[in-house]
Amino acid sequence: MSKSGEMGAITTRLEDALTWGRSNSIWPLTFGLACCAIEMMAVQASHADISRFGSEIFRASPRQSDLMIVAGTVTKKMAPRLRRLYDEMPYPKYVIAMGVCVIQGGPYAKGYSVVLGVDRVVPVDVYVPGCPPTPEALTYGIITLQKKIRGETDR
Repeated sequence: MSKSGEMGAITTRLEDALTWGRSNSIWPLTFGLACCAIEMMAVQASHADISRFGSEIFRASPRQSDLMIVAGTVTKKMAPRLRRLYDEMPYPKYVIAMGVCVIQGGPYAKGYSVVLGVDRVVPVDVYVPGCPPTPEALTYGIITLQKKIRGETDR
């Protein structure tokens, strides 16, 4: 509404409206494997409050989720199950790798049972480094994913 009280009209393309809606209503899948999962849970608390970004509802079913936040050490025994959950998610689907153990094995990299990077199992859109990453870092990762969905770039 302008100062004179006239109502204005907003025009946009349908694709832009759908992209805006998709980027502002990301529903994460509950998938915590180790200590990073505690930080992932803290993101829902009032201090970090990711509901401001449309990601407030963690789903227990992959069929209702469009974002998988992999938080914790991925073992070779868990990798096929992780892939199966990813395959059950509807399109479009996104993945955030949270923590150094997920990204490259972390302190367990020399272990025989650890996957050295979840990107060997599922395609990753955003990496959130740290051991464990803070809730603020994960919030920044979600904002980065939203920008990626909208096609924006950081300069």
